[in-house]
Amino acid sequence: MIIIDALKKAVKFFPNKKAIICGKHHWTYQEFYNRLTRLAYALKSFGIDKDDKVAILHPNCHYFLEAYFGISQLGAVSVPINYRLSPQEIAFILQDSDSKVLIADPLFQKQINSIRYTISGIEQIIWTGENHKITEPDDFHYEAILNCAQDSPCQDPAITAENIAQIYYTSGTTGRAKGVMLSHKNVLTHALGTVAELQLTDSDVWIHVAPLFHLADAWATWAITLVGGTHVLVREFDPKIIFESIEKETVTLTNLVPTMLNVMVNHPEVKKYDYTSLRVLLSGGAPIAPEVVQKVIETFKCDYIQTYGMTETSPYLTLSILKNHLKQLPYNDQLRYKAKTGKEFINVELKVVDNQGKEVAPDEKEVGEIIVKGDIVTSGYWKLPEETANLIKDGWLFTGDLAVIDEEGYITIVDRKKDVIVTGGENVYSIEVENVLYQHSAILECAVVGVPDPLWGEAVKGIVVLKPNQEATEDDIIQFCKERIAHFKAPKSIVFIDALPKTGSGKIHKKELRNLYWEEYKKKVH
Repeated sequence: MIIIDALKKAVKFFPNKKAIICGKHHWTYQEFYNRLTRLAYALKSFGIDKDDKVAILHPNCHYFLEAYFGISQLGAVSVPINYRLSPQEIAFILQDSDSKVLIADPLFQKQINSIRYTISGIEQIIWTGENHKITEPDDFHYEAILNCAQDSPCQDPAITAENIAQIYYTSGTTGRAKGVMLSHKNVLTHALGTVAELQLTDSDVWIHVAPLFHLADAWATWAITLVGGTHVLVREFDPKIIFESIEKETVTLTNLVPTMLNVMVNHPEVKKYDYTSLRVLLSGGAPIAPEVVQKVIETFKCDYIQTYGMTETSPYLTLSILKNHLKQLPYNDQLRYKAKTGKEFINVELKVVDNQGKEVAPDEKEVGEIIVKGDIVTSGYWKLPEETANLIKDGWLFTGDLAVIDEEGYITIVDRKKDVIVTGGENVYSIEVENVLYQHSAILECAVVGVPDPLWGEAVKGIVVLKPNQEATEDDIIQFCKERIAHFKAPKSIVFIDALPKTGSGKIHKKELRNLYWEEYKKKVH
């Protein structure tokens, strides 16, 4: 089975069902299929064949979904790009991936024009939008090429499940950006797993809020289509638009990153809307504080599932879905399990191992690294065999995430390996400290990093954003933490800022914060 087969199945069983709701544009599955088939025909006329790369630089929109499916219909490879990257970073991805065509929103014309003569591999740029003016000879208008194209399928019969379907570039937090290769098998095995785990059906309405260039949301492109559900798309994260869309379009579920959920539950107008259509909200892309989980459940009156995964695994590795007997527990105990990272995803084998490769005790005390294998795991990084060899050893992918595991098989991530703070010979896991900070009534967002310290080696530093009209002092917050965790884990200092830096997918950018304070230290020393 390949990606386009998921859409063909939806067209077969739900041809006249509403598939796409994107602003004023509404399309049935048959209409949607006809549009992306014309796109595939147009790409074929540009010389795009099996294994060729087509890049996508676009906010959430029906164009993005059409591109994902239209490119795959040819056996070509989608290269979704984080549009928050600098022009130079975008140029690197276009060149490194060997992309031949770029599909872009006119919103990014300035960035593309600034690198136009450095992206020599790009032969055509297809601009979306309804009134965009074409000025360059190798530029084309999306709707114009669709109007001139046939809607007869042009699928390459040689496409197999093992062929690469997408290359997702990581944020490059550990060096140069790396292209994660995902096959049709990776993507559809994951989609089938989510159908089973989340009990997806044609009655589901999914709202694409997290960016489609990131797998926190992109996986739903294929899973929701496979069951004939409805896709609702919004261009950007705006809490009021999300609230309105949930109510108007009777959204049943979505996956958001924790920073989005935190902003939503603390929004002054969150209680003005009707969320009765929601059956579950998922959170993924980063750990979430238990305090935020409780607020999500109480605010939206629906089920909550914590997710954990990686781009390299399509992405899900765990879901905090309760086993049936755990649903009989008191509410607070159920909440404790829902806030954990979760039990292993149905389509993966997962272990938590120590430095010798031995599985840690299921006591929620012994910390080990999460390793995984299965049909959802990438074959490796594009053009980077050494990096791939470091990632996958003896068939197991080493995630770099540290966790504990309980007797029920639920894991809880305590930190990234690179984020562990070693202070006075003691390991401090930043997520544990952040969870305590989130319990403070005045704190909206926070991050904890290690900073250089001449006495302790590293010191725990808290970076805090306060809620509007709330006040707190450094001493107050440090004392608050000392009353709840060991003193050596409590922050030695607190800095207050207006907003935390975020990655393209909306996660808090700890590396940027860590680098900032290490640079400050170097300046003081020198």
